[in-house]
Amino acid sequence: MFHDPRFWSAVAFVLFFVLFGRSLWKPLVSALDGRAERIRAELDEAARLRREAEQMLEDATRDREAALAEAKELVEHSLREAANIAEKARKDADDIAARREQMAKDRIASAERSALREVRETAVDIAIQAARETLAASLPADADGKIIDKAIGDLPAALSQRAA
Repeated sequence: MFHDPRFWSAVAFVLFFVLFGRSLWKPLVSALDGRAERIRAELDEAARLRREAEQMLEDATRDREAALAEAKELVEHSLREAANIAEKARKDADDIAARREQMAKDRIASAERSALREVRETAVDIAIQAARETLAASLPADADGKIIDKAIGDLPAALSQRAA
């Protein structure tokens, strides 16, 4: 066993670590501990960034939903306003048409009254002219004074009868 080179290699290895192990172990452990701390800090930072990103995603999603709801409300409001405007325009058009129709009826009635008045006046003028011609042809020349005197005499009775 003392002559075996493996034995002496093992003894040298153990002695090396006994003598220099503590001085080698401390820097090695501190380097590994430092690296572990950096990794832990990076993981904490990554977790913090992930939470921030999730919060930003939630905020963006909430803002997007609010914007969609607002846009939907605006569209619905616009459609209601358009329907109200169209209804008002239809009512205004109906009112205008009714007023124009009434104005046309009034003008037609006025024209009818005017035409009737003209026809009556013309009929009266023709009747008066015919009566003159008939009276002139059938009555002698001195009879017109008697007729006028008789009409003047009957006038008070005709006026009192008409007033009653």
